[in-house]
Amino acid sequence: MNPSPRTLLSLLVALIAVPNPGSAFGQPAKAFGGAPRAVWIAPPDVDLQAYGVYHFRRVLSLDRVPDSFVVHVSADNRYRLYVNGASVSSGPQRSDVMHWRYETVDLAPFLRRGDNVLAALVWNWGDQRPVAQHSHRTGFLMQASSPAEAAVTTDASWKVWSDDAYNPIPVTWADVQGYYASPPGEDMDAVKYPWGWKSADFDASDWPHALSQEGWGAEIAQPRGSHSAGQAGWWQLVERTIPQMDEHVVRFLSVRRASGKDSRGQPLRVATDGRFLAGSGDLVVPANATASLLLDQGHLTNAYAILETSGGRDATITLTYAEATKDSAGQKGNRNEIEGKSVKGIHDVFRLDGGNDRVFETLWFRTYRYVQVDVVTADEPLRIRDLHGRFTGYPFELKARFAADQPWIDDMWEMNWRGARLCAWETFFDTPYYEQLQYIGDTRIQALMTLYMSGDDRLMRQAITHFDLSRIPEGITNSRYPSDLGQYIPTFSLLYVAMVNDYWMYRSDEAFVRRLLPGVRGVLAWFEQYVDDTGMLSPLPWWPFVDWAWPGGNPPGAKDGHSTMISLQYVYALQRAAEMEDGMGLADAAARYRSLAAEVIERTRAQTWVADRGLFRDAPESETFSQQTNVMALLTDAIPVAEQPAVMERVLSDTSLTQATYYYSFYVLEALRKVGMANRYVEQLEPWREMLALGLTTTPEKPEPTRTDSHAWAAHPNYGLLATVLGIRPSAPGFATVEIAPALGPLQRAEGLVPHERGDIHVLVERKGAAGIRAQIELPEGLTGTFLWNGSRTTLRSGRQVVEY
Repeated sequence: MNPSPRTLLSLLVALIAVPNPGSAFGQPAKAFGGAPRAVWIAPPDVDLQAYGVYHFRRVLSLDRVPDSFVVHVSADNRYRLYVNGASVSSGPQRSDVMHWRYETVDLAPFLRRGDNVLAALVWNWGDQRPVAQHSHRTGFLMQASSPAEAAVTTDASWKVWSDDAYNPIPVTWADVQGYYASPPGEDMDAVKYPWGWKSADFDASDWPHALSQEGWGAEIAQPRGSHSAGQAGWWQLVERTIPQMDEHVVRFLSVRRASGKDSRGQPLRVATDGRFLAGSGDLVVPANATASLLLDQGHLTNAYAILETSGGRDATITLTYAEATKDSAGQKGNRNEIEGKSVKGIHDVFRLDGGNDRVFETLWFRTYRYVQVDVVTADEPLRIRDLHGRFTGYPFELKARFAADQPWIDDMWEMNWRGARLCAWETFFDTPYYEQLQYIGDTRIQALMTLYMSGDDRLMRQAITHFDLSRIPEGITNSRYPSDLGQYIPTFSLLYVAMVNDYWMYRSDEAFVRRLLPGVRGVLAWFEQYVDDTGMLSPLPWWPFVDWAWPGGNPPGAKDGHSTMISLQYVYALQRAAEMEDGMGLADAAARYRSLAAEVIERTRAQTWVADRGLFRDAPESETFSQQTNVMALLTDAIPVAEQPAVMERVLSDTSLTQATYYYSFYVLEALRKVGMANRYVEQLEPWREMLALGLTTTPEKPEPTRTDSHAWAAHPNYGLLATVLGIRPSAPGFATVEIAPALGPLQRAEGLVPHERGDIHVLVERKGAAGIRAQIELPEGLTGTFLWNGSRTTLRSGRQVVEY
């Protein structure tokens, strides 16, 4: 098909240059205050692309402790920096080589007079790298922020040890019964480990000096875009944009079962009162014996495993991590029940050297509710002194609140929030156990929910920025990013447009959004070239995923063209782009997008609306109908407003329709509110009550049988409780004004809080008589809005007020 003048115009608009894009991508590294430029260092005589774990070390002698001692730190793939044994930084923030992050750390609080040990644990997963991990090659960098810190700038004076104690344990599909893209397991041999390497009295005299290229070929600390010849052959340094991760101790709830065999192969009673789980007693396993224990955290978590042992030379301890136990048919069933079930999954192996008070810690965190501990001893008994986790996750602070007169909602709120936290780290995750990838479809929902619940927009900005950076020259985004393996789901690019619109509505940051508009235009231009003479979208390349309700996630018409669902998703994105263009004063572009949207709606309706059913079919030649397609028709006003409640009723009641999974039910529930049926919201939450009945402590990927129990795209009811039941939403871009339109449904009372850039929004709503309502509302200074109830409207001012009907 030859591009039309309209398509060419759209492509041209998409390529409009944007001045000064710095803050959209994170500011390029500063000139480092005149300090000597650091050189990326590496271990000598190793393959810098291969798997390896390395210990970098530098002793700094001080006559006095300075008031500040600021350095910039980075590594490839990952690092953890210690000063005098204390962990002070972990990173770098996940990104790509063209936007390689560094952390800025003030070491002064950890320094002392005399000798100070700066120790960096650095590792490269090599060919076992998780899909989300970009890499140039193994390296470590410490850059002084000024000449005062120049003594610690990385160069050949640093020492480094290549640690052969570590080996990767590849994870296969068979190990986890599903697609796996996260890091490998770890096999650690304590005999080979340099115990005490972070302490000042450790003898590192036989450690080699780090490899440090000098002169023309040196890979120096290079701020992004600063090379005099415009070259970008290695890490382009950009400041970290998010805080360090939250880390704190988490302990197992109980030992659910224990068994063993002695040296003669006879049953061995593994005597434990569980005190070793609290670090207050030892679990003793005799020599030449085996022991197996199943530990229960009580809920799902993300944590580094920390194990303390004494004795037990040549013993092995294997930790196997699982979200749930499974029966012989591979079914999980009730997550609290373990009878007749076993654990299978990613595992770590520790091979002991017999030393006392050995503390082992995994390089990477694991996701688990259950951990199976399998011990095999040799000629020495083993004491397990302690076994616990150190939780890690993005440091979201729960500020929102919701309470109602149905107690089960409290349990759902906790389950959803836990799921949101486990799927938020340096990026959002789809699932922390299996993939640890930031997908657009998941992230749009996660970002809205965490924005409502915490008021923290930094991880949302990170995600939008990464998706913008992921665009290919043709215009669409990657489906997920950062990702070293390109994957393209064009429909997710449309949801990216909606996500930018979300940010525009909730944050007063027009400059950031304006810089994203060329990418938004590029996405829409890509789709426009696939609108054929039917007025609908012709077959799309790549993977046109919409919802797992269909085989492969592809709705009818997705592969052979003219999918009603995807054509209306395109309209959905056009309408949201038009809102932003209008808001930026670009009325012509907005009008053009609205005109195109109207044309696609008209042509799609003519070919797929079935009057006898009062519904859109999934494609012109399809005999199937779905919730997803008709919800998108409602959200785009492809159905006249007066007819929308009747269509929504059919969407809810007609079980012959393809039913939305947990993910796409977000859009079902958004349509419910749009058509004026928000009072039905709470009754739609029955699937979440069923999750609780199954013993789930986070939300799963999809209905049973589900691969993973941790998928935050299903945690969206916490957003809905605040945005639909309490009805708190922005009524102008930047959340400049608020609309509060409560929809209690079966509830008699609901109360909550939503954080806003200007302060907190408090709402308490109670029914009064058969049809009345009393609302107590408090808005922060400078925020005004409107209260809506049954078609009546009341103006809201800053401060406290009461509204009654």
